[in-house]
Amino acid sequence: MKPQFSFTKEKFQTLERAKQHKKCAELLRVFYGSASLPERQALAESYRSMLSWMALPIEDICQHSHKVVSDRYHRHLKEAGISLREHSFLLPTAADHSDASPFLPVTVYLDRLRSCHNIGSIIRTTEAFRLGCVVMSSGMADAAHAQVQNSAMGCTEWVSSHCVSSLAELPRPIIALETMPEATAYYDFSFPECFTLAVGNEEYGCSDELLAAADHFIHIPLYGRKNSLNVATAFAIVAAEIRKQV
Repeated sequence: MKPQFSFTKEKFQTLERAKQHKKCAELLRVFYGSASLPERQALAESYRSMLSWMALPIEDICQHSHKVVSDRYHRHLKEAGISLREHSFLLPTAADHSDASPFLPVTVYLDRLRSCHNIGSIIRTTEAFRLGCVVMSSGMADAAHAQVQNSAMGCTEWVSSHCVSSLAELPRPIIALETMPEATAYYDFSFPECFTLAVGNEEYGCSDELLAAADHFIHIPLYGRKNSLNVATAFAIVAAEIRKQV
C-alpha cells in the first residue's frame, strides 16, 4: 500500500472536503497506472473506505473499465477545484505502438518560439507523423526543459533536437509557414523529399532573417473572423499534409 493512502477514518475526516476529493483522485491515478493485482486490490479497498468516510456511494473500482476510473478521477478533481494540463491526464500507454515508421528526412525549424507548451506540442506532433528532427533557434527553451517535456508527452526521447545559431545550417529548401499574400495554400504545395519546414514566433511570426532566407512560403487558408491559429495547431495541420505527400 502506498503510504500516502494509509489513512485512519479520524485523520481522513479532519481534512477539508476538497482535500478529501484530492486524495481520492491521487489514489485513482496510482490505481490507473498500476499493473500489480495485489496493489490494485489494496488501493481499491482504501478507495472504498474513503468513499464510505465521505458518505458517498461505495464502488469496487477493480470491476470498472479504465474509462469509468478516469471519469471518477476527473470528478474528484472537479470537486477539489483542480484543473489539469494534458500531461496530467490519465493516458493509457497500451495503445502506443511498440514499433514505428522511419522518420522522414524533414527538419522542423522553430523560429524564436516562446511557449514551452507549443515547443513540446510540436515535438509530439513531429514524432506522431515521424517527420524528422526539430531544430530550434538560439535562446529558446530546449527539449531538456521540464515544461517542454511535459507537453511533449515523452516524445523528446524519440525526436532528435538541437539548437542552431545560423539559418545557413538548415537543409534547403526552407519552406516557411507564414500568412502573406504570396504564400501558397499548404495543400497546393508539392513538398520535396528533403527540406526544412519553418514556423515562426507566436506573436510576430517568422523573423525578418527567416523571411529573407526562405525559399518558399505556405499558409493555411482560414475562413473565420480570426485570421490566425495557434502555432502548434497550424504545424499539426501541415504535418499531416507532409506525411500524406512525402
